[in-house]
Amino acid sequence: MNRNFLNSLFRFFMVLGLMCGAGTVLAADEAPDAFVKRISNETLDAVRADKGIKAGDINKTMQLVDSKLMQHVNFRRMTALATGPGWRKATPEQQDRLQEEFKLLLIRTYSGALSQINDQVIEVKPLRGASDDKNLVVQTEVKGKGEPIQLDYRLEKTPGEGAGWKIFDLNVLGIWLVENYRSQFSKEINAGGVDGLIKSLSDRNKSNAKKA
Repeated sequence: MNRNFLNSLFRFFMVLGLMCGAGTVLAADEAPDAFVKRISNETLDAVRADKGIKAGDINKTMQLVDSKLMQHVNFRRMTALATGPGWRKATPEQQDRLQEEFKLLLIRTYSGALSQINDQVIEVKPLRGASDDKNLVVQTEVKGKGEPIQLDYRLEKTPGEGAGWKIFDLNVLGIWLVENYRSQFSKEINAGGVDGLIKSLSDRNKSNAKKA
């Protein structure tokens, strides 16, 4: 398995691993770097202990995403940013479909990544900027065998019920996930509109399901 493939896998599943945790309640006043460091350590242990996820079990991975990940990720914002201007033209029903198909695409495409987690450790770099910024980036490195992998998280601080830090983008080796998908989605929307993008995502998901 080559380095480029492993790097692409980390784009989604290291955030899945880092954000799923062991069901810890997120403190509203927790510093963002402390937040990432704490749940990183919790989750790496949890993933190593789950044979089903490490074996690439899609159902177990989906359950993990729905029960643990989604409460810590602003996936609606992530999908909207990846979709670009087309998001504002989409109906509420189309937006819901985009979110579901995009989530399924990420899970099915990168389901093998968790099986790659063995002896990796996460080093959180010193935070740049004030920890109370509404939007900031937490920089980390994933260290294991081979060269370290740059992994940065773009977070927002949310108010009200469920207040705390939520992730809406991540960067692996200089490539931001949202920006990477935006260029792909833009081509699909230009060719067939929002429905064309939904169909394309659905077709890719069905193809990935058959391969699995």
